[in-house]
Amino acid sequence: MSTQRSALVVGLGIAGMASAIGLRQAGWRVTVIERAAQRRLGGYFIGLFGTGLSAARRLGVMDAVHTRTPRRAKTWAVTRGGDRTQTGGFLDQPGEPQGVLRGDVEAALFENLGDVEVRYSTVPTAIEDVVGGALVSTRDAAGHERCERFDLVVGADGLRSTVRRLVFGPHERFMKPMHAMICAFQLRAQVPYFPVDHGLILAEPRRSLWVFPFEDCAPTALFSYRTRDIDAQFREPARAVLRRTYGPEPFGEILEHVLDEFERAEHYLFDSVHQVSMRTWCSGRTVLVGDAACCMTLYSGMGASVGLATGSLLGRLLARHEGDVEAGLRQWEARLMPFTRQHQRAARFKSQVFTPSGPVAHVLMKGLRLLGGTRRQSDVPSPVEQYFVRPMNVDFAE
Repeated sequence: MSTQRSALVVGLGIAGMASAIGLRQAGWRVTVIERAAQRRLGGYFIGLFGTGLSAARRLGVMDAVHTRTPRRAKTWAVTRGGDRTQTGGFLDQPGEPQGVLRGDVEAALFENLGDVEVRYSTVPTAIEDVVGGALVSTRDAAGHERCERFDLVVGADGLRSTVRRLVFGPHERFMKPMHAMICAFQLRAQVPYFPVDHGLILAEPRRSLWVFPFEDCAPTALFSYRTRDIDAQFREPARAVLRRTYGPEPFGEILEHVLDEFERAEHYLFDSVHQVSMRTWCSGRTVLVGDAACCMTLYSGMGASVGLATGSLLGRLLARHEGDVEAGLRQWEARLMPFTRQHQRAARFKSQVFTPSGPVAHVLMKGLRLLGGTRRQSDVPSPVEQYFVRPMNVDFAE
């Protein structure tokens, strides 16, 4: 009789696939279920810091991750009228982040799943603790149901996690609103009169547009704005919401170009911004990873890196505590919880960098970005910069 432990991973995103690979490396038999009918394609800009890069190497996927950091990039603070001033961009900050497309990271992980079974169009409907494991009921798109026992259930199904709701409670208990919206997508063509490897920041009180450049493909764009009425943002098409939000002033050539590009975009992310705050990510033999456990928001810049690190560390610590899954989960959580909480605190400050909450914040953040544009990555970071940057390069390898 086989003694190989079994795990069910819910979610085929970065954290889910990293967890699946980490568990497979530790000798587990892994099944992944995914709500969508196929793997998500496309993707927006993300920066991989040292934490994510070292985790990708341990997972064996780094060679397949296509980094696209521009070699001669510049970033410009622009106005609707077309004025421009060179400033500091996302990739100019200390910590040497590498620019990648989210889809590139997911493709690299998917290619390295090995013998992991993937079931699409399938969701969990019930999770029940039993001695030494969990009984999981699932349903697919055709209405077929099944009930299986697993030694571990990993909830990697994002901000509005079904696993979290089934096991820990309703979303309202854990999702903390930041009263903001984001819309991210890839442009087909760069903004006119700017080289393809140049970035743009159009920042105004309570709303902004960022264009992130790559070395060998078209840039991606990020709209970010603040609102107290989140529900109203979903009552009409996103294109109409964005045009209303960035009006009534004339758009100018830059905004008009990006808005036109959005209307032609096949894949995009349009969602409200929340953080997930929990005292624990473990309940019996169910554990949450990635955004389901500790969403830090896109503003943190660390979502992909943390997703890779949590999955890699999960497999290694469970292997170390072979025969005592609960002990491995406790150590895993103790290692990661302080790290993620610090990044959640930092993300609230960084949200001001991305989208100033008012006129005063707009002026302060403009000055901060201009200061960043005069620095070099070899400079010694200030104490404030060290608080935000040093944790980005934590390597959880021992």
